[in-house]
Amino acid sequence: MDREFWYERWEKKQIAFHLDKANAMLVKHFSELAVEPGARVLVPLCGKSLDIHWLLAQGYKVVGVELSELAIEELFTELAVEPARIDEGSILRFESNDIDILVGDFFEVTKEMIGAVDCIYDRASLIALPQDMRKRYVDHLMKITCLMPQLMISLEYDQAVMPGPPFRVDSQEVSHHYDEAYEIRLLQAYDIPGGLKGVCPGVEKTWLLSPR
Repeated sequence: MDREFWYERWEKKQIAFHLDKANAMLVKHFSELAVEPGARVLVPLCGKSLDIHWLLAQGYKVVGVELSELAIEELFTELAVEPARIDEGSILRFESNDIDILVGDFFEVTKEMIGAVDCIYDRASLIALPQDMRKRYVDHLMKITCLMPQLMISLEYDQAVMPGPPFRVDSQEVSHHYDEAYEIRLLQAYDIPGGLKGVCPGVEKTWLLSPR
């Protein structure tokens, strides 16, 4: 899986991962992060998620990272906002009021580019990456955010039935990646109605990661 895979998914509108409303687990559990309106929330691999609309509507500031420029152009169109575009070499910054999106390779984004954030919301980042990329993702995320608290959603299903993405990331793997740096608390396990893409049963798990 490489950049071209995701570029093609967006160009062909093969974006079943894009929900038509804010994620129910975000709405229900975001308060567990205990951050006040005005806090800056990092949303890695954000796409044009309506979760961003919800966060902005609650008074939070959003900084996102996304590979697809097309996705971010659509995001700002749907927000009815005309952003400034700032070329930062390998990264293109879309910036307006309380929203700041960095377009480019997540692994090329630095702590300085992100700036200070108060928390992280990961709905579809870790599970979007194949196994051989996930540790690198976690290490880089922790490096650029200085171990801020995190609301993270994982996914469990039989990957022999459906190969992904999204990929299976079970509780053991969550612990493997995060236990050394974070206290990990399972907030909710949710059986996906109709299964994952209607193919096989699936469970979403929502986690609160609090720095040790």
